[in-house]
Amino acid sequence: MWLLVAILAQFVNGSSTVIDKLLLKKSYPNPVGYTFWLGILGLFSVVFIPFGFRALSPEESGVALLAGAIFILAMLFYFLALFHSQTVSSVIFIGAISPIFTFAASWVFLGISLHSHQLFGFIFLIIGGLALFLSERNGLNLKVLFFSLTSALLFGFSNTLTKIVFNFTNFPTGFVWIKAGGIVAVLSFLFWPAIRRKIFSPEGKDEFRSKTAYFLNRGYAGFGSVLIYYAILLGSPSLVDATYNVKYLFVFLGGWLFLGERPRGKVLAGKILALLIISFAIIWLSVGEYYTSGAWRAYGQDREIKWGITFSQKFSEMLGLDWRENYGAILNELKPARVRLIAYWDKIEPEDNKFDFNDLDWQMDLAAKNKVGVILAVGRKLPRWPECHAPEWAKNPESGIWNPELLEYIKETVNRYKNHPALLYWQAENEPFLPFGECPAFDKEFLDKEIALVKSLDSAHPIIITDSGELGLWYRAAKRGDVFGTTMYRRVHNEYLGYVDYHLPPQFFWAKQKLTRWFVGDSAKKYVVIELAAEPWLPKQLYETSTEEQFKHFDLDFFKNTIDYAKATGFDEYYLWGAEWWYWLKTKQSHPEFWDYAKTIN
Repeated sequence: MWLLVAILAQFVNGSSTVIDKLLLKKSYPNPVGYTFWLGILGLFSVVFIPFGFRALSPEESGVALLAGAIFILAMLFYFLALFHSQTVSSVIFIGAISPIFTFAASWVFLGISLHSHQLFGFIFLIIGGLALFLSERNGLNLKVLFFSLTSALLFGFSNTLTKIVFNFTNFPTGFVWIKAGGIVAVLSFLFWPAIRRKIFSPEGKDEFRSKTAYFLNRGYAGFGSVLIYYAILLGSPSLVDATYNVKYLFVFLGGWLFLGERPRGKVLAGKILALLIISFAIIWLSVGEYYTSGAWRAYGQDREIKWGITFSQKFSEMLGLDWRENYGAILNELKPARVRLIAYWDKIEPEDNKFDFNDLDWQMDLAAKNKVGVILAVGRKLPRWPECHAPEWAKNPESGIWNPELLEYIKETVNRYKNHPALLYWQAENEPFLPFGECPAFDKEFLDKEIALVKSLDSAHPIIITDSGELGLWYRAAKRGDVFGTTMYRRVHNEYLGYVDYHLPPQFFWAKQKLTRWFVGDSAKKYVVIELAAEPWLPKQLYETSTEEQFKHFDLDFFKNTIDYAKATGFDEYYLWGAEWWYWLKTKQSHPEFWDYAKTIN
């Protein structure tokens, strides 16, 4: 993951450099001023404050501020080297040697060493950077060499301190504090009148073709900076720093395609050789990281997976089944490791303040007898159409008792089952952030009340909050729950678009999980597939359509392919959706093949 993020960052940085060349008629002749405004742009880091920012101890904040301040000093010497060399040779030289200083600092202060494949790739990235420097055929005078070495050394310390910061806090917190350190550093420039004049009254100024486009490009480059910091969080600082040389691959290609830059002869040969070395190093690292991380095993067919099933008493009854027989067959024949059961409000409290737990008691007790763990879903919005299952007496908007009575039903349910031997997790509401079904307007503040109520009554069992796999943002649900549950639908029906297939690679869910973990700032939180669609999604209910129409949109081959797809997404726990339908096909329609295949899933 760190390598993918780092390469994307270098693509952004490289393409941003090409855009700068298009927009600027000449280079910026004011290193101090450029460093100052670069540091001030750190103010935009405040956009990360809502995503998990927290206060740090004095020692922690000191390290973060120091990391940001040293980074600014590194950039100052970087711009000084570029200004006094008048060529990009110094910049390429810094990119080639700063990873060496980063490697040394991270080894001394963090004890970070590289695996054999990483060390091999690291060395080749350094060789590629030096080859690229030599291809420029421009040496460095002593002043430029001093600026370049100083910049590289400071980058090494800054990268190492950045990794230390991310070791003790989450990404949003670390990023904001580090950028604050940069802001403090550049504001200190203002104490010196001579430097202040250079910032606000520079001798030379940029000649812009488009100021608006230029500053938009600065924002684009800022996105690349965010990615670099995130890559450092995920991986080794020295390796991330070494990928800086990849930037010049994109600069070279961009210059060739868009700027008409055509180096020739030995210069061209040297650049091509250097870029081939860099490309080889990246490919080597990619293959090595993939295999040593165990990602290929995580996506494999043989890893340990817990398979569960969602059971809906209501839906079983709608299919004309004996729901007790249906549920018993699921537990005894399919033998799921876990089952998600649903505490429908309208079934538990059909009359105001009159509770009937008999059916749910039977389901919970049979799960315990079969040693099957239970996720118990409570709330107003729960699985199966019409999504919201409020009793008739609670649907009167003039009664004014909707929310208090909903909390009372949740309280009664939690108190009844919190000590049940089968209970594993609570689920509060179902996909609360997805506007779907015959439901009133969603109130996230009330959702928080429901979660707080469950936690206050039962602190021993985690709470799952769920969201749509393809359409949901995940962040809002994941930050509220102890466990996050995603749905996974590959073929759906939309009243406007008709049948829609989500042609998403399995890695979509893996990458979305990683991104959500970053935003939430909790790498240890458990993620499960709470609803793996294993029945057709049709414009009408299944019991209102023919089996021919059902199989047209979800046949046995698609079922098998769905299981293989799910395994490839890399989760370790899945809850299949459709067991009532399989049993209906077997007992009512003489199609046992779905039920029989479900027995083999492991």
